[in-house]
Amino acid sequence: MLRVLFVCSANQWRSPTAERVFSKHPRLQVRSAGTAARARRSVSAGDLRWAELVMVMEPKHAARLRASFPRLCQHLAIEVLDIPDDYRAMDPELIEVLERAVPGILERYLEDEIEPLE
Repeated sequence: MLRVLFVCSANQWRSPTAERVFSKHPRLQVRSAGTAARARRSVSAGDLRWAELVMVMEPKHAARLRASFPRLCQHLAIEVLDIPDDYRAMDPELIEVLERAVPGILERYLEDEIEPLE
């Protein structure tokens, strides 16, 4: 099982959607968190120690993680999805964007083809 942490700003729309969509994947354990002080669930050191792969929605999220947790992020795989804050939770368009962006990244870490989610 690959442990994946999805991160956005407020942990309100994008990262919880990603967590929900990919929680069904049989080879993943997923969590979500936010980088903002006002986040529903803020990223913790424990989250970063738990994660094998962190997928952030925007480059600013990667920068915030590296600034807040420099030692933990030093050898942590952080991938930027480039998904702007233009969507609400479980927006069908957001789900489509995630389903296009995430599997290609996962293939590099799982080292084989990812089956489409049903």
